[in-house]
Amino acid sequence: MNSSTPLGPEVKGFFDEDTNTVSYVIKDPTSAACAIVDSVLGFDPAAGRTSTTSADQIIRYVKDRRLTVEWIIETHVHADHLSAAPYIQAAFGGRLGIGAKITLVQEMFGKIFNAGTEFARDGSQFDRLFEDGDCFEIGALHGHVMHTPGHTPACMTWIIGDSAFIGDTLFMPDYGTARCDFPGGDARALFRSIRRIFALPAQTRLFVCHDYLPGSRTRYAWETTVQDERINNVHAHEGIDEDTFVRIRQQRDSELSMPRLILPSIQVNMRAGHLPKAESNGLQYLKIPMNVL
Repeated sequence: MNSSTPLGPEVKGFFDEDTNTVSYVIKDPTSAACAIVDSVLGFDPAAGRTSTTSADQIIRYVKDRRLTVEWIIETHVHADHLSAAPYIQAAFGGRLGIGAKITLVQEMFGKIFNAGTEFARDGSQFDRLFEDGDCFEIGALHGHVMHTPGHTPACMTWIIGDSAFIGDTLFMPDYGTARCDFPGGDARALFRSIRRIFALPAQTRLFVCHDYLPGSRTRYAWETTVQDERINNVHAHEGIDEDTFVRIRQQRDSELSMPRLILPSIQVNMRAGHLPKAESNGLQYLKIPMNVL
């Protein structure tokens, strides 16, 4: 899916079908400057092997167009795919950014995974930690961030011109909203975050992080608008009050299984996409905490 408008960035989406994740290249229409959002490192949990197939598609796209990567952005610490941020950063440079509340996620999951004192819980694995309202640039494009917790404590919406990259906070209107049953999740916080997004101009383009192809559709989609979400979101459309939303969200969460890749994903993503350090035998390991999630 390609989108461009004089009021905002040129946007190219890359869909990783194995994890139902959409990564984005956001380009300044007046220069070669770009940012990459929510990249994917493939992972086979049965073999314990990573792959760069999805990230390589983005790298080829950027190289073919001779773009300059200024930012590598994570909307949050993902629980359904590993980040390819270090791999892409090694290819292009650029600064890695995430919300400042990453420290809460690191503290929480550092304990769950017994990560030890060698695992820094201060967000120092990232180049910049963004607070609510902070600004940034991609070439001549001006952007700012909005803290939108609920799915996780660290979720951020990245607003650039007429476009907003909303992570898992909202999905396409016919699929609804993010789950809130992970450690640190909060359905009431999510409701309030969604209302902040709904307060953006009606024609703001919203780019979601996942699509799971509900039965009413035959094609994956990942771009919608504030107005469409306000009217049609099956969980959070205008007219739904907070208590009703919380009841809907908690009932839905009680029916969901944990994501297939949650344990490897969080261990890697809380480290900004890096695998844990190699042990004395030169091999790297991921842990499986028992009976916790």
